Amino acid sequence: MKYLEEYRDRALVDKLVAKIHQSATRRHTLMEVCGGQTHAILRFGIDALLEKTVTLVHGPGCPVCVTPVAMIDQAIALAQMPDVVLCTFGDMMRVPGSRQSLLEARAQGGQVRMVYSPLDAVKLAQADPTKQYVFFAVGFETTAPANALAVYQADQQGISNFAILSTHVLVRPAMETILKHPDCRIEGFLAAGHVCTITGYAGYEALCEQYKTPIVVTGFEPVDILSGVLHCVEQLEAGVASVQNAYTRSVQREGNQQAWRLVETVFEVTDQEWRGMGTIPRSGLRLRSRYGAHDAAQRFEIPTPEPAAANPCRAAEVLQGFITPHECPAFGVSCTPEAPLGAPMVSSEGACAAYYRYRRTEALNTEG
Repeated sequence: MKYLEEYRDRALVDKLVAKIHQSATRRHTLMEVCGGQTHAILRFGIDALLEKTVTLVHGPGCPVCVTPVAMIDQAIALAQMPDVVLCTFGDMMRVPGSRQSLLEARAQGGQVRMVYSPLDAVKLAQADPTKQYVFFAVGFETTAPANALAVYQADQQGISNFAILSTHVLVRPAMETILKHPDCRIEGFLAAGHVCTITGYAGYEALCEQYKTPIVVTGFEPVDILSGVLHCVEQLEAGVASVQNAYTRSVQREGNQQAWRLVETVFEVTDQEWRGMGTIPRSGLRLRSRYGAHDAAQRFEIPTPEPAAANPCRAAEVLQGFITPHECPAFGVSCTPEAPLGAPMVSSEGACAAYYRYRRTEALNTEG
């Protein structure tokens, strides 16, 4: 706990908050990209501490939340095929597809296994050659190395009954899409520290220069987040824009080059659909042709059901920072963690789940 408590030190938090207020001559609007940061901001009341000086907008930093409905439907379709076992992380189980979730599909007889690592799925496939095992590969750059390693090991060991259904997304193109939007009000970004641990932050420098927008790599504890906010505010007040690293204990400029080389060996960049944001050019990863035998989309003929009827969920606007969860009419009424209409209410990193857990009372008071 020693290395955690020092980043939650109340005296240091108060000092940083005071310095942010002193540094700002006007109100600034910043976006935290990571859902883990969103939960920390709400849990520790950081947004309330800064409300007179800084508006913190929640971005699309939840990979579960931005996974397209069609990909959920494909995963469900695979789970319903004879002799196919769909393996996934627990937070994907309850994400709604067009008609049901993987959890509901399992209740109806679909073969869905929850695993803690893609390597678990490789081991299952190796132990049971009578079935096809498909891992639902979801995530940002953070989880890409483990998924690349799973494919690489399966290929090297000749485990032919293992495949992945890939819906990997890359953070930087999404940030650029947000900046390009005509209604964008974001003045600076708090970049996701766990992503930059893998990729580094050199790739953000061109984006920062092009859009003259400060980008600060930030961790997940109150001191981390407030340090990132302070760096952003100081840059905006000085009229400059650069990439800074406020998470030096985990992040280096070039990242984990060995891990990323493995990713580039197994995957290649492709256009990718984001739930609520449409298709973003060069924002995803797909398996290279060398590893095509482990691509579930190529191995199986996967039917995709017709889209379901629209519902009142405004998750797309929440994911892009246009509204807060409180502004969605379904929030806490027809959309709850027990009966979610959208992915941000399901995921442990979703903004709606964070508001439901930490700020639900505020929403009820507002409605009253």
